[in-house]
Amino acid sequence: MCALIASSPPVTLEAKQQTLFQRLAQPRTLLVALSGGADSAYLSWAARQVLGPRVLAVTALSASFSAHDREQVEGFLRHAGIAHEFIDTLELDNPLYVANSRDRCYHCKSELFSQLSGIAAARGFAAIAYGINADDTTDFRPGHRAAAEHQVLAPLLDARLHKSEIRELSRQAGLPTWDRPASACLASRIPYGTPVTIENLSRVERGEAILRELGFLQFRVRYHEELARIEIAPAELPRALKLEMAETLAQRFKQLGFTYVTLDLEGYRQGSLNAAIHKPSKK
Repeated sequence: MCALIASSPPVTLEAKQQTLFQRLAQPRTLLVALSGGADSAYLSWAARQVLGPRVLAVTALSASFSAHDREQVEGFLRHAGIAHEFIDTLELDNPLYVANSRDRCYHCKSELFSQLSGIAAARGFAAIAYGINADDTTDFRPGHRAAAEHQVLAPLLDARLHKSEIRELSRQAGLPTWDRPASACLASRIPYGTPVTIENLSRVERGEAILRELGFLQFRVRYHEELARIEIAPAELPRALKLEMAETLAQRFKQLGFTYVTLDLEGYRQGSLNAAIHKPSKK
């Protein structure tokens, strides 16, 4: 007769948040990398709850950070009352970043964490943290290697918090970012091997501004030189596929300099450009 093996009870959301607070209490002072998305906003808020004025949130500005994302950061800060600074990062001065190989994100995060390390050393901050969560380990993200090299803390990951849980905790805390659509830097719209330039970043940003103006909520403009591949959330695709809307999208995007405009029939999905990495090679 087989003995029954008792399973461990599931870890509650409240317990995970307490684990997070315990992690955040360990450093005396803390810098938090704030992009304005749900993860980094919640991490900044949690650090403020634990450390009070001993936390500083920092947001990096460059051509790959959209004006819309800056507005989102500023809106969050008005609500949260967290000490904050904008800094300029210079990843576009790095030829290895501009070349846009598969480790582009590594060079971007290396620039960010180098600057944050300089601030920490100059002002006496004990540690740096960023908002990687438990879901982020399932995709190709070379920026995590840069974080490890700079000894950047990952409190959300340590607490095993997933994106959906972070959104729920953010909602409970009354944070305006709790339901903000997933976002990433503009360079993530450009396929590996296509150089990252101010011109193509600007074209992507203006294209996404058009989609936002037309009322779409979750989307990406993937840059393929003469072709714009528009990803829109599956729930919103029927509206995008209506003839009148399709004609509007084609006209507006061609005004940005694209020769061809296409709607991706699979819709929006994070990391779609990484599909080329995992695609089996032809024998």
